[in-house]
Amino acid sequence: MPISRMENVIKNYKIGKVEVPALRGVSINIDEGEFISIAGPSGSGKTTMLNLFGCLDKPTEGSVFINDQDVSRLSSNQLADVRNRNLGFVFQTFNLIPVLTAFENVEFPLVLLGERSSARRKDKVMDILADVGLAELVHRKPLEMSGGQQQRVAIARALVKRPKVVLADEPTANLDSVTGEAILKLMLEMNQKTNATFIFSTHDPMVMNYARRLVRVHDGQIQSDERI
Repeated sequence: MPISRMENVIKNYKIGKVEVPALRGVSINIDEGEFISIAGPSGSGKTTMLNLFGCLDKPTEGSVFINDQDVSRLSSNQLADVRNRNLGFVFQTFNLIPVLTAFENVEFPLVLLGERSSARRKDKVMDILADVGLAELVHRKPLEMSGGQQQRVAIARALVKRPKVVLADEPTANLDSVTGEAILKLMLEMNQKTNATFIFSTHDPMVMNYARRLVRVHDGQIQSDERI
């Protein structure tokens, strides 16, 4: 059973009085544990696909399934619950809370999930920070860290609640090539260790090279789907 899938998804956006098609009848299955890149130029529909898989938007027509649940029919509160329990996010701008330390940023999703035991939260946070190589930087705030270190914190934050799916939107865009490659290697390691499904939206050839499956989209449709 696919962990995520789309069935005949159409997504249109309204810009003033004009309706602009972003996806034109997309169907795709993504299995548990995949490391997949959705690639294409700006305006191709790749970010729209990521937003739909991330329960950040709803299709105009068709269905989106997460863990065999049709999320396209859920309310905003229900979508938020699916995101909290099943999904992790890694953004190109890191999106860390600047006044919180690395530890507190990673702990935050567990607080939102209602994990009341501070000891259990600490164990989970320290374990994942060690996994991403930041055990020594737990008390640093984002502005006291490099871009690569901030992105490692973001990866730890995405993984700390053991999500089924991690969605990464251009995760190397604000990093130099050496740091970006180190981040991709880390995410591939975490994919293999946790079996979480990683879905990337990208136009970066380096990200595409690390993918184990490459889906190319253009003008709102899937052009090719290749397992590597």
